[in-house]
Amino acid sequence: MSVLWVDKYRPKDLSLLDFHIQQARELKNLVEHSDFPHLLIYGPSGAGKKTRIMCILKELFGAGVERLKLETMTVTTPSNKKLEIMTVSSNYHIEINPSDVGIYDRVVVMDLIKNIAQTQQIVTSNVQKDFKVVILTEVDNLTKDAQHALRRTMEKYSSNCRLILCATSLSPIIPAIQSRCLPLRIPAPSIAEISNILINTCKKEDLHLPELLAKKIAEAADGNLRRALLICEACKVEQYPFNQHQTIAEPDWRIFIKKTANAIVHQQSLNNLMKVRENLYELLTNGIPPEIIFKYLVQELVLKCDQQIIPAVLHEAAIYEHRMSQGNKHIVHLEAFVVKFMCLYRNQLKHLMEGL
Repeated sequence: MSVLWVDKYRPKDLSLLDFHIQQARELKNLVEHSDFPHLLIYGPSGAGKKTRIMCILKELFGAGVERLKLETMTVTTPSNKKLEIMTVSSNYHIEINPSDVGIYDRVVVMDLIKNIAQTQQIVTSNVQKDFKVVILTEVDNLTKDAQHALRRTMEKYSSNCRLILCATSLSPIIPAIQSRCLPLRIPAPSIAEISNILINTCKKEDLHLPELLAKKIAEAADGNLRRALLICEACKVEQYPFNQHQTIAEPDWRIFIKKTANAIVHQQSLNNLMKVRENLYELLTNGIPPEIIFKYLVQELVLKCDQQIIPAVLHEAAIYEHRMSQGNKHIVHLEAFVVKFMCLYRNQLKHLMEGL
């Protein structure tokens, strides 16, 4: 079975990272010469957060962290409802996404993490540290109750357990958690850095990637290195030898968002709003993050509306995006923004018609 390039060439050591080299050196020093703190690693998707976390774990515990097992763990809510949550673990760490269980994430934080923290570390001669690491992903999606429970857990079990929190945005995370962690921002790689990584990856595959095409792929990836590698591999499957002028196929979800934006601009009515809502549900149920849907929908709508209402559209977009980040029902805020845009756009058309 062939392995995707994004997994095949993922760096497994801090010294092998391709960008943010100085940051990697500082992480290595942190692991070797200090009492390892709780970490809060944040940055955009595809910037290399998980890669750096796995490199840190390998630096702490050696190659044993690469022997992973996938398990389903069960937690019981106060109402005796049993919830199952998937975990990825080794003898030295465990990775959990508490937001997978929705509003019951507090139960996962209080019970599951507590049980993990209470177990003793397996001590071997080649392991530097005697604590266990719990990795929590998508921490910015945790409810406030879960975050407060997490703060108490961090304080109680800090002697034999370290937490590495992974998030896209820092703003939804309460100050009490931020103050107990060492924050580490992973910026998105530049277009030049992504281009160099794509060219070097193709060299490892005995392929020649033209610089112009590498730059086009990097620009299309929008700072997401994982996406850039997937696009590059898709281009190779579609056409090799590479042509520097070959087109880069847009993802289906991007095309679908464009069609949705066209529908919004085409007609502002209740019936059309219901169709748009169905489109938004379609995107969400296919795993497209609501933040991504919002971002690209706003981009497409701004390109299609008159310059006079662009400031108002962006103002409303900021309001509804903030509300969406604070709430749990993403569809409500997406739809509310669409309604607001329809009102702004229709009023603008009315003014233009009156002016004629």
